[in-house]
Amino acid sequence: MQSRRIARELALLGMSQLTDDPKRTKKNSSIPPIETLLTEAVRTLSNEVKETLEAASSELILGNRQLLNSETRSGDLNSAQTTVKKAIDQVQMAINRLGAAVELPEFVQLAGQLDVQDYAGKIITQLIQHRDDIDQQLDSAMVGWNLKRLARVDRDILRIAVAEILYLAVDKRIAIDEAIEIAKRYSDEDGYRFINGVMRRVTDQIDNQKLEARSAPLKITQPVPDDIPTSGLPDER
Repeated sequence: MQSRRIARELALLGMSQLTDDPKRTKKNSSIPPIETLLTEAVRTLSNEVKETLEAASSELILGNRQLLNSETRSGDLNSAQTTVKKAIDQVQMAINRLGAAVELPEFVQLAGQLDVQDYAGKIITQLIQHRDDIDQQLDSAMVGWNLKRLARVDRDILRIAVAEILYLAVDKRIAIDEAIEIAKRYSDEDGYRFINGVMRRVTDQIDNQKLEARSAPLKITQPVPDDIPTSGLPDER
C-alpha cells in the first residue's frame, strides 16, 4: 500500500469532516488531527462492511424465500432470480469491503508516518485555499451536470485529483489513476467510471489552457524616461 495513496485517503476523510461551504471552510481552516482522521477511517470502513453484510443477508433470505415459495409461473421465477442476483451483488460488495478492512492495520501503520501526514495536510491546505478555482475547473468539464449534484465523496475525490495536478505538481496520469483507485474503495462502479471521464476532460482543459498561455503574445510596456515631458504642449508663461 503506497504512502501517497494513504495520504490521499486521509485527506479524503479529513475533508468529509469539514463543511462543504468554501467560505465557512476558509474561516475554520485547521486540519483535523491525524488521530481523528484514523478514527474516522476505521469507523467508516467498519460501518460500511456491517451495513453491506446486513443488506446482503436480507437479500439472500428474501431470495431463498421467493425461490421456495414460488410456483412454476414465470413471473415468480423471474422475480426470484432478480432478487438472488441482487443478493449476490451485495455479497460481492461486502467481500470487497472486507478486503479493504483487512488492510486497516497497514493503513494505520503507514498513516502514522510523518511523510504521509505531511502530504495529507498539503492536500487539505490546497483544497481549502483554492476551492473556488478547483470547483470551477470541475464544473466546466461536466457535460449536462454539475459538481453540487454529485455525492460528497465523489466531489472530494475529484477535488483532490485536481488540486494535486494544479498545485502539487503531480503527473495527470498518476492523479487520474489514484482517483479511480480511491473511488473503487469509497464510491461505487458508476462513481469511479464517472470520475474517470470527468478527470480526463479536466486534464484536456488544463493542457489547452497551458497551450493558450504559451501562445499568447507578450505585452511589453516601455518605461517613460524622466526627462520626457508628460504633456504635449510647453508651459506658456
